[in-house]
Amino acid sequence: MTQLVPLFIGGEFCQSNSDEWLEVTNPANNAVIAELPCATNDEMERAIQNAHDTFLTWKEVAVSERARLMLRYQHLLKEHHDDLAELLSKETGKTTVDAKGDVWRGIEVVEQATNIASNMMGETVENVATDIDSYSLIQPLGVCCGITPFNFPAMIPLWMFPLAIAAGNTFVLKPSEQVPLTAMRLAELFEQAGAPKGVLQVVHGGKPQVDYLLAHPTIKAVSFVGSVPVAQYIYQTGTSHNKRVQAFAGAKNHMVIMPDANKNQVLSNLVGASVGAAGQRCMAISVAVFVGSSKEWIGELAGEMAKVTPGAWNDDNAGYGPLISKQAKARVVALIDEGKAQGAKCELDGSQCEVDGMPDGNWLGPTLFSGVTTDMSIYQQEIFGPVLVCLEVETLEEAIALINKNPYGNGTSIFTANGAAARKYQHEIQVGQVGINVPIPVPLPFFSFTGWRGSFYGDLHAYGKQAVRFYTETKTVTARWFDGDIPTGPNMTIQLR
Repeated sequence: MTQLVPLFIGGEFCQSNSDEWLEVTNPANNAVIAELPCATNDEMERAIQNAHDTFLTWKEVAVSERARLMLRYQHLLKEHHDDLAELLSKETGKTTVDAKGDVWRGIEVVEQATNIASNMMGETVENVATDIDSYSLIQPLGVCCGITPFNFPAMIPLWMFPLAIAAGNTFVLKPSEQVPLTAMRLAELFEQAGAPKGVLQVVHGGKPQVDYLLAHPTIKAVSFVGSVPVAQYIYQTGTSHNKRVQAFAGAKNHMVIMPDANKNQVLSNLVGASVGAAGQRCMAISVAVFVGSSKEWIGELAGEMAKVTPGAWNDDNAGYGPLISKQAKARVVALIDEGKAQGAKCELDGSQCEVDGMPDGNWLGPTLFSGVTTDMSIYQQEIFGPVLVCLEVETLEEAIALINKNPYGNGTSIFTANGAAARKYQHEIQVGQVGINVPIPVPLPFFSFTGWRGSFYGDLHAYGKQAVRFYTETKTVTARWFDGDIPTGPNMTIQLR
């Protein structure tokens, strides 16, 4: 019998009464592994109302106790790390190595949530005027929600609800309908960690359920990660309903290769950063910009990429897994065909890739284009597959200008042995996350994930101090007390409760 994915409302796992269900498939063979309900309006309302009711008591819980909940949670996540990774692999198709990385990066954010007390500290100035003091308090917003994508079903939910809840909010999570099982296990472990009933709710569905969250007056803040069109819709709709919104969108991440770079390091890092996780990550390197004579390495790059082959999650020889769906594969193959038609040279073509014993999987081999220009579809669009496009320029200045003209600003990197070139690049590039001899510069959670321009809609970013500010509000108090009101006399005593 096919597994029916439950809802998580009021601290209880419950079966939906919905008459609309979606199939959850294994990308490696497209077999149905579960059925997912599109939550009814009554179920959505119950989840939001329960979160609101719970908030009234949860916000009064001592910050130290909220931190202890996160300590217990991160301990359980570490204890079940490998089991979570296996579950994640089976529903996403990720290799074991990729899946373990997904889970671990989420755990690192939970570890940061255990430090919530120091991030909730306000500021104080004594005697801003005669006998008047001013100080600020950091307080939670209320009910927050998160809408998460398929490609990181552990890491991205863990970007959101632990920090929001540690800050004193309650949370409604709507995971991707393509990969709900990992999110449900995260909720189960959160309950086992001792989370009070109602601080976390998990609902399922598609656009109607998202629209319900975006329009509901009780939801105060919305966190989203996904494609550019959906991020724009989430941001515009959420803010039009007076909500605080952070919407992380698509990317076109460039790696600049200077002629003085270490060639072996360039080739090794470029292969992994472009085809790892089947290219289905917003920080993947999808454009290589070869400066000057470094273009002579493109032939060797094709040879190194050809050594990487996709395969099943438990295949130790697999470099990465399948694409998430048949539709995703069809879209990438169409873009590969457009690249050929528009005049780019296909140095390596993975569009006809097959994996032995798994003919029905969404497989796509590493693909490399050279001779790409900025007016081609394969440059302008986020491909979200194991496809790398190569451009050639003569100078670092040209490379910087090219990248700054691109509408996206998620991540970029430069490989060079020259400190001055690296300094110029990091200073002049208009991209939020920069790597120097590091291919995918995702910051650790005590910093924040800081995409810019068309890769992000909002003001405050994910995890780190910015996330705490996103999930809280600042209250400023100005206080004055009068010396004449101080009680005096022999009968004054201090009473302790």
